[in-house]
Amino acid sequence: MPASTATAPTPTVLTARALLLDMDGTIVNSDAVVERCWREWAVSHGLDPREALKVVHGRQGYATMAILLPERPMELNHAENIEMLARETADTDGVVPVGGAPEFMAAIAGLPHALVTSADAALARARMTAAALPMPAVRVTAESVGASKPDPEGFLKGAAELGVDPADCIVFEDSAAGIAAGQAAGMRVIGIGSRAAAHGPTAHVPDLTSVRVHSTPDGIIHLTLTPAAA
Repeated sequence: MPASTATAPTPTVLTARALLLDMDGTIVNSDAVVERCWREWAVSHGLDPREALKVVHGRQGYATMAILLPERPMELNHAENIEMLARETADTDGVVPVGGAPEFMAAIAGLPHALVTSADAALARARMTAAALPMPAVRVTAESVGASKPDPEGFLKGAAELGVDPADCIVFEDSAAGIAAGQAAGMRVIGIGSRAAAHGPTAHVPDLTSVRVHSTPDGIIHLTLTPAAA
């Protein structure tokens, strides 16, 4: 009986004029500190940490708190979010780049791209520095928007700052809230990592080692995505 031959996964090629990058879980792996801080917060409020961690990724802290404590006044969520941001900014233990992120960021250095994150500017700076990744010149942080993901405001602002139509942008995201935000902005979304797979991104890769970037003289960015082998 002849030995079976494994078929190599077929690459997907997407084109864009600009790339919009989430930070946590997408280019920076900050799961250790996020889970550490939010577990403590959940326990202090009598909540099941396992349930809390299902909704923390991708949203600003006050929006997560509003989901977990729906009867609580929003001003308390905003006040505690300030404290949470300070704790997360001070704690960079275990913050590392997502696989392939250094090479990916080097490849897009001269191309139109922006960071669109639910972190505030100080937290974004702390985590990008801890992961030894370059900070994009264009960035949309928590201070820049009035609504948290899954609202599309952040991605639409990123596209506007780059001067690119939303339909010509590709979003890189890892969370349900972030993927929904990119889709609501009318953009295609590349899902990064295990969290993203279940939320219907345009394409999905395990990490950034599966993404190859090249551009053409007319300003078109070509992304070649190699899915994980079955």
